[in-house]
Amino acid sequence: MPATPHFTAPGGAILDNLGVRLHDGTATLRVWSQRASAVELVIFDETDLDWVTDSVDLDRDDDGVWQVTSELLQPGTRYAIRVDGPHGAGNTFNPETLLLDPYARGLAQGDGYEEWRSVVIADGFDWGESHKPRIPLHKTVIYEGHVKGMTKRHPDVPPALHGTYAGLAHPTMIEHFRSLGITSIELLPVHAFVPEPRLLERGLTNYWGYNTLNFFTPHAAYATEESRKQGPEAVLTEFKGMVRLLHEAGLEVILDVVYNHTSEEGIGGPRSSLRGIDNASYYRQQADGVYIDTTGCGNTLNTAADAGARLVLDSLRYWAQEMQIDGFRFDLAAALGRDEKHEYNRDHPLLAAIRTDPVLQDVKLIAEPWDVGMGGWQTGNFAPGWHEWNDRYRDRVRNFWLSDIDYARRASAPVGIGGFATRLAGSSNTFSADRGPLASINFITAHDGFTLRDLVSYDVKHNEANGENNRDGADMNRAFNHGVEGPTDDPNVRAVRRKAMRNLLGTLLLSAGIPMLTAGDETGRTQRGNNNAYAHDSDLTWLSWDHEPWQLELREHVATLIQLRQENAALRPSRYARLGEHTPHASVMDWFNQCGETMEEQQWTDPGNRTLQYVAASTPLADEPVNRILLIVHGTESPVDVTLPVDIENATRFVSLWSSADDRPSGGKEEFAPGDVVLTAATSMRLFRIEQ
Repeated sequence: MPATPHFTAPGGAILDNLGVRLHDGTATLRVWSQRASAVELVIFDETDLDWVTDSVDLDRDDDGVWQVTSELLQPGTRYAIRVDGPHGAGNTFNPETLLLDPYARGLAQGDGYEEWRSVVIADGFDWGESHKPRIPLHKTVIYEGHVKGMTKRHPDVPPALHGTYAGLAHPTMIEHFRSLGITSIELLPVHAFVPEPRLLERGLTNYWGYNTLNFFTPHAAYATEESRKQGPEAVLTEFKGMVRLLHEAGLEVILDVVYNHTSEEGIGGPRSSLRGIDNASYYRQQADGVYIDTTGCGNTLNTAADAGARLVLDSLRYWAQEMQIDGFRFDLAAALGRDEKHEYNRDHPLLAAIRTDPVLQDVKLIAEPWDVGMGGWQTGNFAPGWHEWNDRYRDRVRNFWLSDIDYARRASAPVGIGGFATRLAGSSNTFSADRGPLASINFITAHDGFTLRDLVSYDVKHNEANGENNRDGADMNRAFNHGVEGPTDDPNVRAVRRKAMRNLLGTLLLSAGIPMLTAGDETGRTQRGNNNAYAHDSDLTWLSWDHEPWQLELREHVATLIQLRQENAALRPSRYARLGEHTPHASVMDWFNQCGETMEEQQWTDPGNRTLQYVAASTPLADEPVNRILLIVHGTESPVDVTLPVDIENATRFVSLWSSADDRPSGGKEEFAPGDVVLTAATSMRLFRIEQ
């Protein structure tokens, strides 16, 4: 493995090779704790995790690294550590508590909620001829989904594989992904996690998995029953097998990783690992030991301290290299970039190290660019090399197609089309020129919030089943039920809802930037108005594969749009164009009104003008053909005549490619000439290819 950039402990120790390293028929365990007075290795019986069979003291060097080399540590050994130390503000040592090695590659669970043991793992796997697909950024289409939820109810996946790593890589699922056209599967957290005690008390669980127990171990519950019976090594093998099969199918695997906090919660919560090893160093806190919580989860990992930062970096390197992961989406990434004053710094040493580490050079780095602390909203403020979830894109697109339409029914549209056009063209008002449109991860929905279908079917959240009296979840959803709250038999309402979904999907997949589709939205999945379904491991959150005809038609639209995106380079520029300059891999954009005339300044902000024609022309290298498209966007509930522009150089015909007004993609190639009038349906979009 290439050398890791050195983060050093406060005393100057180089924090290399932490955890267990096998060598010469024995193994060495290294644990860092600056404040500990004693560290003990505890060995357990292979089958009875309460039976201590041996223990060995670790020796401390001058800089806080505790180490022991022992023949007791063999592949499959179950072990824990006990740590003693001083009392006082910030310290929570207890020499009786059995703790997990933060670098453990495998875990085994005993009978109790907190009865976890580390397991020694011998890394290695036959990757055969598989390799990372390395999908170019401008061709990337992300599909965000839950390992269990995607296959739990699939009738063509064998029951033994339902909800598992192996199930996700079943040929049926691979065919689904490939036929849809997505390139990269982004999995909700698969690091080992546990549900919060408060959820268990209410008969719920942590379904999404944003409550990490360990940063190196795959979540065992997503493995098949057979793998779980065989033990942590088999779970690891099943996970790697999933990655191998997806790679062989040309699909990338991106992990949603939660490094900003751990499952130890606030003071008084579970003491499973870091809190018992060196609480004062691993968690952000005030001088009196009170936690500084910028995550809303009780604690925040202190990445301003070298041990915390190195833990994150080492975990990323392990998953990128040993597990062959293609990218990472960092939950609450702003929390990782806070300095010793707990303020966000885009040049934070950890963020810079992640971006420049040689092992991570070919992986996709995606930030959720906010946390809940002071100054936590940082969209657009990450350094080059990072890509960001673009919440401003999400909000503007939802406004244009939903809340603006709702408002217009009661009065008139509140804003014009200018802000929407900026998002469609790559959010140049959010991301700097050196980062370009691919810095933006465009999304309409995600795991957190309404599904696409619920977004057009509910005005307000319906989270009563979460047991918090509907207080949880976002109140501002920019949703519109189109006249009826929830399910309805009204054919007109149902039709306009379906068109609204097509408009949202069309915008997402025809915008400059990297699109992210949420699993199930391609077939109009519903969570019955619940916009915070994190605590439900049930048919509320599992994907249904029993589809009505309209759902299959919606899926056809998604597949068609993704194909059109890949076929038309003008839709996926890598750079922003500059006026008067030739910028390779940019798209030169021109804007026309419904009369085919160049948009005038006042028309951008005029609430009465919600129709435009968007022309994008690719700027390829010398040996590549120029690609040009025209997209009509019409954002009012009355049809309109649109005159195609005549002032487009060398344009002799416009070939119709797609329309959101169609219930099913027509597949027709209807042609129009410059100056022709196109009747455009209410609240709809229409895409053309411009030809000479």
